[in-house]
Amino acid sequence: MSNQKAFLVIDTHPHWEEIRFRLAKSLSVELAKVTSGDQAKELLKQNFFLFVILAETVPGLDLPVLLAEIKQEYPFLPVFITSQRPTVEGAVAAMRGGAQDYLAAPLTWDRLKEIAGPYLGNGREPCLSLGEGGAEGSHRPIITQDPAMLQILRMAQAVAPTRATVLIQGESGTGKEILARYIHEKSDRGSGPFIAINCAALPEGLLESELFGHEKGAFTGAIMRKLGKFELAQNGSLILDEISEMHPHLQAKLLRVLQENEIDRVGGRHPVPINVRVMATTNQNISELIDKGDFREDLFYRLQVISLHLPPLRDRRGDIPLLAEFFLQRYSQLFGKKSLRFTTAALGALEKASWPGNVRQLENAIARGVLLAEGSHIHPQELQGNLPRQAATTQGTVLLPQGKPVTLKEMEQHLISQALNETAGNRTHAAKMLGISVRTLRNKLHEYRHLAFTNSSQSSQVA
Repeated sequence: MSNQKAFLVIDTHPHWEEIRFRLAKSLSVELAKVTSGDQAKELLKQNFFLFVILAETVPGLDLPVLLAEIKQEYPFLPVFITSQRPTVEGAVAAMRGGAQDYLAAPLTWDRLKEIAGPYLGNGREPCLSLGEGGAEGSHRPIITQDPAMLQILRMAQAVAPTRATVLIQGESGTGKEILARYIHEKSDRGSGPFIAINCAALPEGLLESELFGHEKGAFTGAIMRKLGKFELAQNGSLILDEISEMHPHLQAKLLRVLQENEIDRVGGRHPVPINVRVMATTNQNISELIDKGDFREDLFYRLQVISLHLPPLRDRRGDIPLLAEFFLQRYSQLFGKKSLRFTTAALGALEKASWPGNVRQLENAIARGVLLAEGSHIHPQELQGNLPRQAATTQGTVLLPQGKPVTLKEMEQHLISQALNETAGNRTHAAKMLGISVRTLRNKLHEYRHLAFTNSSQSSQVA
């Protein structure tokens, strides 16, 4: 591609050709359009795209399969699904498949600008809503009237123009990555890339390759050179999400990168200079991890040149009505349910709930309420499935099969299964609920899969 700023469209609709010139002139962005999944996968191998727009109905294309393949190969690439006939079922399937959003087609010029703006770094100010409401961008705005949050935003804006590393701490779901994006857009790097990687989602070997890249032949399966996230974030910002889950070996390598401003690709012979603003997030107490020997103290001090701590939602209850109204408008539009409102009882239940999953859990509860609402109002029972209990909670209650002895291993497996069910499969939230690290949870799940395979093989041999 001739332009580094480009996005990929997989669609047969002719209107894309009509707006190609307008995109290049107004936004300085190149549009690559294909009409098949094979063409899309070939282009994705050869080019870096800011995001992908995938039409729901393309002849000969299996959308769920293609979406799954894209998200597996490029887990951090935003994919927007468009539909000429949006349905609730289609929206749910798209979100479960990892789509960034589910939009009505054809996209208007204004809607396309809203989607592209944050990824292009075109100077558009991020939306800071203080209860006045505003246009919804393609990523979540910062919505608050809480004094502590407003002070954090003032600090973030003050440090944004510098290159200082930033450590953002807070419970899961408080909006750490959203604050990192706010800092990025307020900086002089706002026109550069914004790259995020979850350190808890990948094993050590794969994470090293994802961060630093690798050369052809560096290991089995490395059939071509791959650029890592540091190089993709050149002249922009890199977010290391859940940095506390990074293996000590990689912590040492990261420390050197921060000190020398250069990386070594896996299998590479020469260092590669980089110009990247690094921000890290964590939901763990790093001081405790240092005491246990699980986190390098020198890396901690290097990361927390600027340290910001986001308060949990239960400590900023005045923001709950604002956030609830924002999510109500967002999902009402997404699911095609206009003029929905909360009943007084429903809003009261939202304000009184404990919200251990913070803003993310509140968003899920509102999305459920919008989906289940049958009239013009959302009632408490329609929020109930995702509505956390108040002070008196049965959290930690274990329901085990009756009538037979239970081993410690079975109890452990049941607890993990129960936590994953209650968090809709979110490993970070499940690990927090269980009081263990995401790495430990991942190892336990691998152990259970191996055990199940071994038992299955033994059963087959006996049979």
